Amino acid sequence: MASRPCAHTLDLASGNLLDIPQTPRALTRVMNVPRADLDGDSDGTSSVCRERIIIVANMLPLHAQRDAETAKWCFSWDEDLLQLQSKDGFSPETEVMYVGSLKVEVDPAEQEEIALNLFDNFNCVPTFIPHDLQENFYHGFCKQQLWPLFHYMLPMCPDHGDRFDRLLWQAYVSANKIFAEKVMEVIKSEEDYVWIHDYHLMILPTFLRKSFNRVKLGFFLHSPFPSSEIYRTLPVRDEILKGLLNCDLIGFQTFDYARHFLSCCSRMLGLNYESKRGHIGLDYYGRTVYIKILPVGIHLGRLESVLNQSSTSLRAKEIQEQFKGKKVIIGIDDMDIFKGISLKLLAFEQLLHQHKEFQGQLVLVQIVNPARSSGKDVQEAKRETYLTAKKINDSYGSANYEPVILIDRPVARYEKTAYYAVAECCIVNAVRDGMNLVPYKYIVCRQGSSEIDNAMGIKKDSPRTSMLVVSEFVGCSPSLSGAIRVNPWDIDSVAEAMNLAIKMPDSEKQLRHEKHYRYVSTHDVAYWTRSFMQDLERACKDHDSKFCWGIGLGLGFRIVSLSPNFRKLSIDHIVSAYKRTNRRAIFLDYDGTIVPQSSICKSPSSEVVTVLNTLCNDSRNTVFIVSGRGRGSLSEWLSPCERLGIAAEHGYFIRWCRNCDWEANLSADLDWKEIVEPVMNLYTEATDGSNIEVKESALVWHHQDADPDFGSCQAKELLDHLENVLSNEPVVVSRGQHIVEVKPQGVSKGLVAEKVLSKMVNGGDPPDFVMCIGDDRSDEDMFESILSMASRPSLPVTPQVFACTVGRKPSKAKYYLDDSADVARLLRGLADASSPKPTNIARFQVSFDSSF
Repeated sequence: MASRPCAHTLDLASGNLLDIPQTPRALTRVMNVPRADLDGDSDGTSSVCRERIIIVANMLPLHAQRDAETAKWCFSWDEDLLQLQSKDGFSPETEVMYVGSLKVEVDPAEQEEIALNLFDNFNCVPTFIPHDLQENFYHGFCKQQLWPLFHYMLPMCPDHGDRFDRLLWQAYVSANKIFAEKVMEVIKSEEDYVWIHDYHLMILPTFLRKSFNRVKLGFFLHSPFPSSEIYRTLPVRDEILKGLLNCDLIGFQTFDYARHFLSCCSRMLGLNYESKRGHIGLDYYGRTVYIKILPVGIHLGRLESVLNQSSTSLRAKEIQEQFKGKKVIIGIDDMDIFKGISLKLLAFEQLLHQHKEFQGQLVLVQIVNPARSSGKDVQEAKRETYLTAKKINDSYGSANYEPVILIDRPVARYEKTAYYAVAECCIVNAVRDGMNLVPYKYIVCRQGSSEIDNAMGIKKDSPRTSMLVVSEFVGCSPSLSGAIRVNPWDIDSVAEAMNLAIKMPDSEKQLRHEKHYRYVSTHDVAYWTRSFMQDLERACKDHDSKFCWGIGLGLGFRIVSLSPNFRKLSIDHIVSAYKRTNRRAIFLDYDGTIVPQSSICKSPSSEVVTVLNTLCNDSRNTVFIVSGRGRGSLSEWLSPCERLGIAAEHGYFIRWCRNCDWEANLSADLDWKEIVEPVMNLYTEATDGSNIEVKESALVWHHQDADPDFGSCQAKELLDHLENVLSNEPVVVSRGQHIVEVKPQGVSKGLVAEKVLSKMVNGGDPPDFVMCIGDDRSDEDMFESILSMASRPSLPVTPQVFACTVGRKPSKAKYYLDDSADVARLLRGLADASSPKPTNIARFQVSFDSSF
């Protein structure tokens, strides 16, 4: 069976990004066959209908080693990796596939055989990224540029982090493309769920979304996400943000990381988010990208099985004997600059200095895991750690007492578990860390088991205790409310926290331990998986009901997703309907509709005026401009249009033609302005970039030129403030895009449309053609009104309704036009079909499009 060609992904890159070595022959692709087309009986258990989840991560959850005798590769599951542990959260009927790289290099001649072996026996698809590309991708862009930046480290000088390298970025794109090709070899079109893990693959969603518009795509970031001030320094910031936004669900460890991501989307892409029934969503070209805050858990069963091993019990007893009469503080960290090991040692030194009673009685056991990357910064961190430990041991140690035990060697899982079980306190002092599951493991180990309790002489019903000192910059910190949270940079406070942890009464330690154990045991890795997948399913439930198409080039590709009934308004279609009808009502918004939103000059061009006059001069037409602008400006700009109706300030004022007087739709009391204006002035003075627009019937506070976050925060405060002071006034306080507006109750564009249509019906001239075009939220009221009136059975004739929004976005309208130039072409088409035509209309035919 032929595999699906993957060449179409290559057009997302250019230049030397395409010059990547070929991977081995594609795996046999799973065909997406409709059930009705299958031969034989169907009992509902066919594998074609099984739910499939493709987990994509940088590394496959496999161990690989060569057999000493046969020299063949042997593979086994790596049960420590989260991707494999998360399988416990899926139902038994779910098929799980893994896509990623192996931890070893495989000769190209062996790759095809190994790929088939892993696919058949492990449901794994290896990527086999060439050595040089892997070096630039993983050790280059991921570890030397993304990882430091996401941990708040800027390359201020050559000795402090690597500066952006375009070649490394190209390697990152090429590697992500290889991952995309491997996913597409096994994906069953848009039926499968794809779950991508971590910062190595942040543009992979763009490649997958381009090939499968409705792919069910989730992403979880295990590392921190930096604040916008840090992230915005990345030259490829937009490409990565847009890559993530091609997902349906994006998961973060903490609210802080999610908040930083949302702030970046707001500041750099101009996107707004809102919370709906507890779920945070970003509206992105008609798709809702959901944000999930979900700390990772541990695999409780695996840890408990290690606790029950005889080797763990034996080692725990040895450690207990080794430190008999002493209290142990445990720390287990990777050797890197962000884990704060040297800061922890300095705090321990301060503790021994300030509390001499601990000298000879307190031991810090620091286990150092191997570094995940190499570099000068790692070597400097290691050197500083050793020097600080030696200094402490020289100052406070003796022949029978070593205050700091530094274990810098591979430590087996059972031995770490034994140290956890013995330690009175665990300290995690990282200056920045994505999650860090060390505290969770410590809590479970302190809960004990029958085997280890017997070895350590602990009675079965004796109370369990544990104490945690946790950096406030670690992802697990918010989940551990009973931990003593510290600023790792404040040596004195960390020392005092360790003192408090050791001296705290056992009853208090027991309460904190019980609280933590309840959380850790119920929020394990299976819970994490189930919760993420439930939200991913919810985020994707409307895929099949939406009409999708792709726009944008390269890594700027994204999907526009709208209702299948929402389509572009064909000029030929509406002109045909226009010609067949005898009584027409036309409603047009002003800014962004007949005048481009970006235009500095807000008065309409002579071509627009000519077309409007043509439409108005047809006795079968009633034409209205319905705008939020003031009547003074509209009167001036549209003065050449004698028979044009105008509704100003969202319909508060209405004029049926140039020679008619302005009518106020409401005889409203505007004394409330005296209350509102001083309040708005207060917020304007406090918010740089904001201003007040004074209308006859309304006051509007604008903050589009203010700092996005501060402006939005101030707008929310202003809204609350005004709602409180105006609670007894006949006004509506509303918040729009970059505005807070106060206007009289009962004023809307929808009421204008209703009034005009009612007048036509009551005058014995009911319309059989209604067209309404607008581009913003206030125009949605018009769309709703005309659709509602047109469906009333009391009308003598049901009109053809053309509600049309400008721009492809979710709307109550059935049609859309791309921009004001499209609107101009449509109006010109209607003008050409109008009767009588002015003699000068043809003169503007050529120049009309160019004016827009």
